Amino acid sequence: MAETDTGQSSTEPSPKTSRAGRNLPAAIAVGAALGGGLIAILLLAPYIWIGVVAAAIAIATHEVVRRLRDGGYSIPVVPLLVGGQAMIWLTWPFGAAGALGGFGGTVLVCLVWRLLSQGLKSAPENYLRDVAVTVFLAAWIPLFGAFGVLLVYPDDGWARVFCLLLPVVFSDIGGYAAGVLFGKHTMVPAISPKKSWEGFAGSLICGTAMAVVAVAFLLEKPAWVGIPLGIFLVITGTLGDLVESQVKRDLGIKDMGTLLPGHGGIMDRIDSILPSATATWIVLTLLV
Repeated sequence: MAETDTGQSSTEPSPKTSRAGRNLPAAIAVGAALGGGLIAILLLAPYIWIGVVAAAIAIATHEVVRRLRDGGYSIPVVPLLVGGQAMIWLTWPFGAAGALGGFGGTVLVCLVWRLLSQGLKSAPENYLRDVAVTVFLAAWIPLFGAFGVLLVYPDDGWARVFCLLLPVVFSDIGGYAAGVLFGKHTMVPAISPKKSWEGFAGSLICGTAMAVVAVAFLLEKPAWVGIPLGIFLVITGTLGDLVESQVKRDLGIKDMGTLLPGHGGIMDRIDSILPSATATWIVLTLLV
């Protein structure tokens, strides 16, 4: 029998967890629900994707800012949240220029906001540290997210979004399976001890294969375009996951939030999708 925190014995079984320490049944159920909802949106009303991304970006930004504030950082959350929404929604009339303009405006307002956060008569403490982190957040979350929104505007936008999401999902599946079955050589044990080169190889094979299928059958473009797309998505997705892992390691936390059972917070779910959205937009813009 397992011991509870109170020292009394308990006959209740503990949740089944994966090697990553997650509640695996809950993670699968939440993932399936999210995936099913996104499929329905993209097939029936693709432009709702903009609102979905905007909501996810707002929640993820708030999660990270809250964690940073707990760690002693002073982040101007109001202009960061408002500016993040500007980056997303300005893509509708102005495309990539709208996202870039929104980013520039957000950074400018945040710099001034933090400068005046203690009034005109007091110099702010740790100004350089806090504004550097703020600019990083503005690029890491809403600006990267804006590239995901840019995918949906062309006539085949729904297929372009699938060309982002499907390879990322299959990269995760392939990486997890290969890591569990064959993982022996860790990639970066100081940052993420459970990531292995064998898992990365599984991600590369499954993610690239799905990218080829998505480009050929959904986007109806030459299948070879899926090869660079898949490679870039696996690399950026892996790096995005590692970046968030290092941020959480610096802050001494396991998850950014608790909104999604088995996954953590919204940011824990989209950490690999955000940089992958940028890679997808670049590859499809240049090659399709």
